[in-house]
Amino acid sequence: MKVYGISGLGADKRVFNYLNLDLELISIDWISPYPNESIKDYSKRLSTAIDNNEEFCLIGVSFGGLIATEISQLLKPKKIILISSVHTEQEIRPIYKWIGRLNCIKFIPTFLFKPPHILANYLMGAKNTKLLTEILNDTDLSFVKWALHEFITWKNINRNNTIVKINGTSDKLIPPRGNTKMHLIQGGEHFMIVDRAHEISEMINLELR
Repeated sequence: MKVYGISGLGADKRVFNYLNLDLELISIDWISPYPNESIKDYSKRLSTAIDNNEEFCLIGVSFGGLIATEISQLLKPKKIILISSVHTEQEIRPIYKWIGRLNCIKFIPTFLFKPPHILANYLMGAKNTKLLTEILNDTDLSFVKWALHEFITWKNINRNNTIVKINGTSDKLIPPRGNTKMHLIQGGEHFMIVDRAHEISEMINLELR
């Protein structure tokens, strides 16, 4: 069985390099969204990278968790593991949903979606600041703008009982919320897939068994 990983908003497969899993992990590269493309249509296009002829699992990190959830409604993964993410719109912080109702993201200049590194380090709670800086420098800001809009306006209410979440208790961006089955990393922050990779690997391996 293969495990497909979908990284977070603005991130890439480097965040999976710190995991030590019992099964092969294949990172799915982001593709550029079409103008005004919905998250459902985008997820359908991205799902073509998955070999659906054999059993597979999905791991979605942050915004990648939304994509993994959407793909799970198209294909039939054996298990979906969401890290630092949400499963339904009810788990999104109310302040984000309020901003989404204002529909203002589309009118903000794209260059403003790259935060100062000091602020990004604080919000992400990153200990490996070198890797975070490298990822930020390589980030496609147009993709970030699109993804942020899709995140704060996400309307998914469908629950999937094969989904398990791993959340950090100190995550400033996506704190633990909701009734989805959840493992908690005490003191874990949003970049914990890198900074707490050993603990997260153990939790993933336990679920995949």
